[in-house]
Parts: sequence; structure tokens; C-alpha cells
Amino acid sequence: MPFDPQTGGYPYPRITDQHYLKVEERRHFDFDEHYNFIDESRSFKFKRFWFDILLALVMFPITAIRMNLRIKGRENLKKYRKELEDGAITVSNHVHMWDCPALMLALREPSLKVLVWNRNLMGGNRIFIRMSGGIPVPAEDPAAMEAMYFSVVDYLKKGNWLHVYSEGSMWEFYQPIRPFKDGAARFSYATQKPILPIAFSYRKNGFIRKKIFNSPASLTINIGEPIWPDPNVHARKGREQLTIRVHEAVCRLAGIDPKENIYPPVFNQNERIDYYTSEYGVGYKNSW
Repeated sequence: MPFDPQTGGYPYPRITDQHYLKVEERRHFDFDEHYNFIDESRSFKFKRFWFDILLALVMFPITAIRMNLRIKGRENLKKYRKELEDGAITVSNHVHMWDCPALMLALREPSLKVLVWNRNLMGGNRIFIRMSGGIPVPAEDPAAMEAMYFSVVDYLKKGNWLHVYSEGSMWEFYQPIRPFKDGAARFSYATQKPILPIAFSYRKNGFIRKKIFNSPASLTINIGEPIWPDPNVHARKGREQLTIRVHEAVCRLAGIDPKENIYPPVFNQNERIDYYTSEYGVGYKNSW
């Protein structure tokens, strides 16, 4: 979705996890409890081997150039190497169609899987998304959600990595950090794996770069320090506390004071919108 200088922004929805990009269905899949959410077959691993080469030689350089990408905080990956070698859950805001390959470039973790909107795995980019580690979230099917959940838990317990876009949808170049769902915290408590907070922040583009890439800003990936679940707190209460801690960490990494962020830290599962104001609801404008 291109930046619209006439409106000063993008068509952000009223509900914070709602999608506004349209994905045309090219091939239908039934993401039910029988779906292979994490394909560990030899054939998939063979295709993934060649795909990783394509990523390194083509996609990563294009991503870095297109986003004018900077990466900060990689020293935290080295500092906590031993603590992270048995797997981790990463969490970030979701602000660009290419922020997934950007994260892959920053983390350099071959086992990384990503929870994605199931509609994306039926669109034109489905092969790329699946080969990039995309795991569909079948939110409309409780049985399938349970199957996906246990597949991911098992994957994490084997020492692998998972990325969660806790805001629930992609809003291009959105500056505040939206409310987080508690899915990452659920996986963390189920596996006792740490959560690594990551934030995308922005650098305003100059006139030439804005014209060439039709983009208002360049992006910086900010990698924080891992946060562990508290074993002394009951899981139900602990998940909420952990979600708040991670949300605050992502705010700080993005250069936002958590107390000044416009949204509450935990997503309201009833999708209430009465905490929105006209200033920050429909028509919110970025300060480019």
C-alpha cells in the first residue's frame, strides 16, 4: 500500500489487529487440525536449503537497500548466546511488508519460524512466505488453533526459534506500538523459553529516496535483551505480566516512553474501541 501524501498516511483501521491490505486468494487451503503446520520432511528441508541460498544472494541485499536498513543491538545476541542457544521467541511491531526478511537478516537464525495471517498463505506470495518459515494462524477454527499451538510448542522445545507479531496485523510505517496479544507469553510459559523484544523504528527519508522508493522512512531494527517468564507467578497472571513487560521493552527500543504510548499494553480480546480518540483512531497521521 503506497504512502498517500494527500491524506498524510495510510488507511489504518479502528481495531488494532485488523488487516487493511487485500490478499487475493490464488489457491485455497484448509488450515484445519490435520494441516502440517511445521513441515520437517526431507523434501521441504531440501527446498529450504536452496531457498536460503536465494535469500542470502538476492533477497537480503534487496531488503537492506529497499529499507535502507540499519541493525542495532546485535551485541545482545552475542551477550546472551548461551541463554538463547536452546531456542527463543522473538516479538516485534509489524510495520512493513518486507520486515520479515529484514528480521531474518538481522537474527541469522536458520530455525526461525513466523506466525502469519493464514490468508497470506493462500495469496500470490504463499510459496515465499511458507519457505520463509510461515506458520498460518487458523484463528477461526479452535481445533486447528490447538493443533497449531502444540506443533509450535514441540518445535520450540527442540531448541528452535519462533517470531510473533504480537500486534496481530501489519500497519505500514505506524509509529505507536499497538496493543499486544498474549500468544508469545503463552508459548514462553509453555516452554520456558525467553522472549527477545525487537522494535522497528524510523528515520525520515529525504526527497530523493522518498521519490525512488515511494517510502516515507528508512527502518532500523533494534534488538533488546531477552525477558524470561517468572516461574514464581501462576501462568495465567504471569502471561499478562510478561506481555506487559515485553510491550514496554518494544516501546523503549522504538524510542517511545511506555507511559506515553497511546494504547494499553495488552490487547482487549473483546475488541473494544472506546479507548480510541479521534486523534488516534481512523485517519491517524504519521509525523513524516
